[in-house]
Amino acid sequence: MATTSAGLLLYRTSDDGGLEVLLGHMGGPFWARKDEGAWTVLKGELEPDEEPHAAALREAAEELGLPLPAPSSPDVDLGEVRQRSGKRVLAWAREWPPPGPDLDQVRSNTVEIEWPPRSGKRIEVPEIDRVAWLSPDDARRLVVSAQAALVDRLESALGR
Repeated sequence: MATTSAGLLLYRTSDDGGLEVLLGHMGGPFWARKDEGAWTVLKGELEPDEEPHAAALREAAEELGLPLPAPSSPDVDLGEVRQRSGKRVLAWAREWPPPGPDLDQVRSNTVEIEWPPRSGKRIEVPEIDRVAWLSPDDARRLVVSAQAALVDRLESALGR
């Protein structure tokens, strides 16, 4: 059965007035040498009976290891996308006001995985090994393919 995740697409206005979104690069040895398709909205699976928007906020804070900015207006509902694996991703967007987070302070939570696959050995890896502010075009090129629609929806909601 496909899982459901909820996430938060943080965004800001760059120094030149353009839009930038904050994406995370997936951690662990499988993703270590990958770039295109290895970036994601900060997201994670819902806990039983958890409200999706609350899960999105919890997961984004866990993956950043930093407190989220207080919303200056209601978070933008970006709807749902379905990834190739069948996973449903529900997402919202929130503006991060200047000066924004110190990306060197980002410390993602960790997850235990089997590595190498089918070896029986377990290792602990960060869910997100780094984050970056990206232009919408770069974000669409690097993010998990289904999540590119979330960037499009954000641009549309902001009238850009």
